[in-house]
Amino acid sequence: MSDTLSNSLNQDWKDKTILVVEDVDTNKIFFDAALRRTNALILWAKDGQEAIDLFKANEVDLILMDLQLPVMDGYTATKEIKKLDPEVPIIAQTAHVMSGEREKCIEAGCNDYLAKPIRLQILIDTLSKYLNT
Repeated sequence: MSDTLSNSLNQDWKDKTILVVEDVDTNKIFFDAALRRTNALILWAKDGQEAIDLFKANEVDLILMDLQLPVMDGYTATKEIKKLDPEVPIIAQTAHVMSGEREKCIEAGCNDYLAKPIRLQILIDTLSKYLNT
């Protein structure tokens, strides 16, 4: 691992709360492993409605939003959360990388977009853009 990689992966976000909206267990394991070393408080939601409920009940600094979710999809949840707080950064994460998907995410209110499978370096770099301000 190069020095720049290891340095950028050593983020200390102990004063940050990240809401991860993800319904697939293997992806949860990846995010848990990737984010554990940042010391951020991680909240988990398995569907869009749960994401909205957790967002209302907590001070959330950033949301990682899966788009294909049961109960309520990530697009709808993003729109609802942005009504509550237009400033909260929401990063879409999806395996659907068809053309137009990125535009659809931005239209729904997402600030950024990660294509699955997500690489650790890209995840941390993207989160850093929004959390290290």
